[in-house]
Amino acid sequence: MATPVPQYKSWISEERVESISKALSDPASYAKTRRDDFERFLALPIEPNPLYRGYGYFTNVDLTGIDPLRKGPAVPIPPSIPGALRVVHDASGTRIEIPSALRDAGVTVRSLEELWQSPSEGVATFLRGTEEPTDRLSALASTTLNRGYRLEVPDGYAEPIRVQELSVLSVPHEALSIRRSIRAGGKAQLLFTEEVFSTPAPTDGQRLYASSTGLELGEEAKAVYLTIHAPDLQAVSIYRRQATTGPQSRLAWIWNGWGGFRTKVRNQTTFSGAGSIVDDLQTFYGEKNQSYDSSVDFTHVATDTHGQSITRGVFKDEARGMSRGLVRIEHEARKTVALVSEHAMLLSRGARADSIPILEILCRDVKATHSTSVAPVDPEKVFYLESRGIGGSEAVRMIGEGFLSYVLNRVPIDQIQEILYPKLAARWDGASLAWEPPAFPALPALTVSGTESAPEWRFDSKLR
Repeated sequence: MATPVPQYKSWISEERVESISKALSDPASYAKTRRDDFERFLALPIEPNPLYRGYGYFTNVDLTGIDPLRKGPAVPIPPSIPGALRVVHDASGTRIEIPSALRDAGVTVRSLEELWQSPSEGVATFLRGTEEPTDRLSALASTTLNRGYRLEVPDGYAEPIRVQELSVLSVPHEALSIRRSIRAGGKAQLLFTEEVFSTPAPTDGQRLYASSTGLELGEEAKAVYLTIHAPDLQAVSIYRRQATTGPQSRLAWIWNGWGGFRTKVRNQTTFSGAGSIVDDLQTFYGEKNQSYDSSVDFTHVATDTHGQSITRGVFKDEARGMSRGLVRIEHEARKTVALVSEHAMLLSRGARADSIPILEILCRDVKATHSTSVAPVDPEKVFYLESRGIGGSEAVRMIGEGFLSYVLNRVPIDQIQEILYPKLAARWDGASLAWEPPAFPALPALTVSGTESAPEWRFDSKLR
């Protein structure tokens, strides 16, 4: 049976876009951007590159009636982590909690409302790094922008800062479109967690979660950005993460996909600071009719930079996955070390995955490698475990968890496996990670590897 063609024009109207702009008091510059991006939303394809249009897996998306102005009650939340800066997005709005110690040290957080009322330079700084959308869903994310903030950590503040952002979808036809602009000043140490969930109540129709992150790292700054994506099967999600590295800075992008209906992830990192190191680590677990579409783009500009992108996915039932990694090494980016590794495991005949690594090397004095595979579970490994008294389904599960642990073992957060494995086990058992008291699925207090034993955070580059 042919898949019905989505009626994009029914998702959101021009009149609704104008009402959003007025309700949020858009500055003139963004009011025009919102209108322009709505036109792009109507005109652009889902996938701009014709080579990849057969791999996007964005069928059956129908966001008819999504409402960025829809309101609802505030969701219950667990007690805050001591000393942490917390941001909560839900149908009631955005709540920001900043400890007085951080505020006194010069750490600032300005909400979207405050930014829209600031001078034009402040608006421009908030939007810096955003590019003109090249696909329909990115244009939709910009059109529906309704949440945001600017976080700035001053130069020289070297105490570790934990930021916990919770986004909870809780009402029908909800649209959370969030823009976060983050500057980690020189020698700053930042551990940021973006946690996305939904309440267990049944909903009518699909919902939108759009996440845009711009991250600037100062000299010798260190940042870990961990995303837990676990909404229900009504969520259509669009992620756009961009980073610019400073000299001798360290960054770890970490993304764990366990929920959602259709999910698109776009990571872009520019190595503009000499000696900077970036790890982009992603895991996906897909079941039923979920699909994930991930793209990692590394651009090495400065000398002596190291970057590794490691993506692993496990897919069963009718789930789909696609990953592509592009490494571009510019002419002057000498002594670059780069790795792209994309592997997927299929646990059923109906599952499918594609991986596309790309290297574009314009400099001779570099080391760049890539690896990729898509394959079912190795029957010899299953037989080995069965011969030792482990049942077939449990053997497959152990192999799948071990396959994903290759990525989790490289995450520079203490005891992250012990924290994440119970959540992965729940998904494997068919349970959702619904947001409901008292057992909230939010992450606990975390520390970056080496924080307790030394004042400097330790990043193990582990390039292979």
